[in-house]
Amino acid sequence: MLTVIAPSDLQLSDSHIDVDLGSVGFYVPPYMGPPSSLEVIAQMPNVEVVQLLTVGFDSVLKYLPDHVRLCNAVGVHDASAAELAVALTLASLRGIDDFARAMPEGKWLHERRDSLVDRSVVIVGAGGVGQGIANRLVPFEVDVTLVARTHRPGVLSRTELPRLLPLADIVILAVPLTTHTADLDDDAFLSQMRDGALLVNMARGGVVNTDALVRHAQQGRIRVALDVTDPEPLPPEHPLWRIPGVLISPHVGGDTSAFLPRAKLLVESQIGRWRSGDPLAHVVQRKN
Repeated sequence: MLTVIAPSDLQLSDSHIDVDLGSVGFYVPPYMGPPSSLEVIAQMPNVEVVQLLTVGFDSVLKYLPDHVRLCNAVGVHDASAAELAVALTLASLRGIDDFARAMPEGKWLHERRDSLVDRSVVIVGAGGVGQGIANRLVPFEVDVTLVARTHRPGVLSRTELPRLLPLADIVILAVPLTTHTADLDDDAFLSQMRDGALLVNMARGGVVNTDALVRHAQQGRIRVALDVTDPEPLPPEHPLWRIPGVLISPHVGGDTSAFLPRAKLLVESQIGRWRSGDPLAHVVQRKN
């Protein structure tokens, strides 16, 4: 009988830590684990399913044999990531990072700052995270436009971006990293954003061209709030750390107290489906 390997912090009764890798049929790599946690897949000749604890799957593909079904963690991180997107947006607009830096000096930094109220927001990505961000922005009385690869009710096509970007006060990225989205936010994209606009990246660092981002931020044209970067972790000497108007959090969108309970529910459900031969949820279509 094939066995399950999953991180110990999920506390799954169905999981085994020290087993013969040849007997593994269902593998759950640790959340944001080292490359070795993916390289080990090559030693699992009978693995049938790799269940990720992340929504993004770009870093896993090169380790995965074609016959293995890959599932991501849709729904596990949506609420937490959306929460942070709103937090970064508010922090950047209201200058909370500046106030925090002024505290050790006892400096009363009273200035008029931008509000989120009445702003135009374009969210690129209409999956669980993008929809979650849109829902959380509604009480702030903003004009929200969702954009995805293809048009559907309530969602515009990415072909509309040249028209939308010059009108947006805030652009939030919430797409997976694929061949279609790598360097999506390039120099041309950034050049179309209006002066003073805010870019928030909740997607993957590779969705944005970092060199172009640095140029536009250094020129003071746009403000930037990032939960993801390219490279990652961002080296201490990288210019993004020191550009005024740039706010960075260290890829913590989904790493909250909500993670483990939601991850455990998902993995238990997926193991049950696998053992019973039922269709798995959130199977990644790897052709794209």
